[in-house]
Amino acid sequence: MTVAERPVPSVGPGEALIRLRAAGLNHRDLFVAEGRSPGDAPLVLGADGAGIVAAVGTGTELSVGDEVIVDPTVGWERAAEVPELPEILGGPRDGTFAQYVVVPARNALPKPGHLDWAEAAALPLAAVTAYRALFTRGGLRSGEHVLLPGIGGGVATFALAMAKAVGAEVTVTSRSEDKLRRARDLGADRAVGSGADWGAELGRSVDLVVDSVGSATFDTALGTLRAGGRLVTLGATTGPDVALSLRELFFRQISVIGTSMGSAEEFSDMLRLVAEHRIRPVVHGAFPLAEGPQALAALAQGRQFGKLVLTVD
Repeated sequence: MTVAERPVPSVGPGEALIRLRAAGLNHRDLFVAEGRSPGDAPLVLGADGAGIVAAVGTGTELSVGDEVIVDPTVGWERAAEVPELPEILGGPRDGTFAQYVVVPARNALPKPGHLDWAEAAALPLAAVTAYRALFTRGGLRSGEHVLLPGIGGGVATFALAMAKAVGAEVTVTSRSEDKLRRARDLGADRAVGSGADWGAELGRSVDLVVDSVGSATFDTALGTLRAGGRLVTLGATTGPDVALSLRELFFRQISVIGTSMGSAEEFSDMLRLVAEHRIRPVVHGAFPLAEGPQALAALAQGRQFGKLVLTVD
């Protein structure tokens, strides 16, 4: 990864050129970089961004000067119509780690007014992933008990805020005492060490698990569910392979549900929830755009609580 100069991209019909003010980092950026080979054409990383409309193509309703947040998923309109392979900014399309990015005009939505640029840029991919996991796929209802293993990442911190906003009880886990303390400060009802006896600490069984950790916590998290409970899996940071007892699934009627990212429909619904409850993303730290490689190295270390962002001057 290098910092380089490229021409400002041109805008076509139905598109908008966004002058970025900030861009958010995701683990997806690391995965895309790791999958590149020397013969590949240059690619601008980055899925998340917020900025000001600098130019518009024909057939758009945006105006130059609009403050917008970018929906990074292109061409996925309805929640129920899951594409085989969603197209995301930052691979295969050029992304948001730049001063300018071109997106379909429908992917540029009004920035929530209570958020600053860094907070808005931290929102898109992680927040829509959390929204789909909790509500579309997880079917969360007020009063239910949600377990979030591995609190600290962007999706988990958004899931904590959203679940509390709709009246759920939330338990989080982490190996880090500092992350557990910070989760309590953000409203977690219960914060449990990863090495503790989860069953003894939880107080009551769990209705919904939203897990991005993977193999390290999957079996333990599954065991916390009530009969008829749901586990939504959306990541595998500790590995993708788990041992699964089918008898446990069918005797206790457990649902294991996969999810990833979200549709334009869900992105709009997520923004309404964020605005209604004035949810603010947790921004761990910011780097100038020129220090993008250092920011990605910090992301890879996994010590942050919340999101890392790039600021664009």
